[in-house]
Amino acid sequence: MRVLVTGATGFVGSALVPVLASREGIIVRTALRKLQAQSVAVESVVVGEIDTGTDWATALSGVDVVVHLAARVHVMRDRATDPLAEFRRTNVSGSVRLAEQASVAGVRRVVYLSSIKVNGESGVFRESDPEAPEDAYGVSKREAELGLREIARRTGLDVVIIRSPLVYGPNVKGNFERLMRTVGRGIPLPLGDVHNLRSLVSLDNLVDMLATCVVHPDAANQLFLVSDGEDLSTTALITRLCRAMGRPPRLIPVPVAVLNCCAAMLGKRAVANRLLGSLRVDIAKANRVLGWSPPVSVDDGLNRAVRGR
Repeated sequence: MRVLVTGATGFVGSALVPVLASREGIIVRTALRKLQAQSVAVESVVVGEIDTGTDWATALSGVDVVVHLAARVHVMRDRATDPLAEFRRTNVSGSVRLAEQASVAGVRRVVYLSSIKVNGESGVFRESDPEAPEDAYGVSKREAELGLREIARRTGLDVVIIRSPLVYGPNVKGNFERLMRTVGRGIPLPLGDVHNLRSLVSLDNLVDMLATCVVHPDAANQLFLVSDGEDLSTTALITRLCRAMGRPPRLIPVPVAVLNCCAAMLGKRAVANRLLGSLRVDIAKANRVLGWSPPVSVDDGLNRAVRGR
């Protein structure tokens, strides 16, 4: 089986490629925006920028399964004049073009990494729940899913969609990296009395789920949510991060209502929602259909993230 991985040098892709390459019977090919070194010796094809004009023919030749990870990711301080148009160019148009050419090339399955932002920013989500994205990134991922499903309906291409919450692990960037850096410096945080619950997924668990969906026959044309299977409050997350770092937690118990009020005055409602609000995903379907459960515990995942800083 030959598997093409897009976004192969990104955070998720650079962890997935060696796992797939180690599996017997799998030949990995990577699709790159530009030629660059990779952690393992695999076939590589440079495809350039991913949009409606990308030529995937060479990359798709002889491929059985595509794992589509490449995307314009969520940007905290987006400087684009029209962020939604930029997200659509890569995430929607680029994904649809890949799937269309994959169906022509005889590819059997596309495994698409989406986002729980398709469902929304807060709540408890299952695969059957309605979709309610609240930002441009979430909207673009939902539209990409719809586009891929339409191609699947029209051509018979098998499309598997995985919606992920926040991913953490070695070399993580963004909000999780900032949180680890803050905790590592021993800065006191007013988050000692937060009783929300949020789902996260370690890089190892996400990679294992992706690899499972590459080969499992019952994954065909399914949507799955993925997480570590253990939801944490912000207070608990920081406490366990401190344990992984060998540091005592420095948490000040401040009422959530006070924190929300301060965030509103500072124009930081979105930041407050991520720290104080709840977002949970139910992974029962993955267990029921695929027999999948997270192989790595939260504490092991946090330890690996800390060691990989």
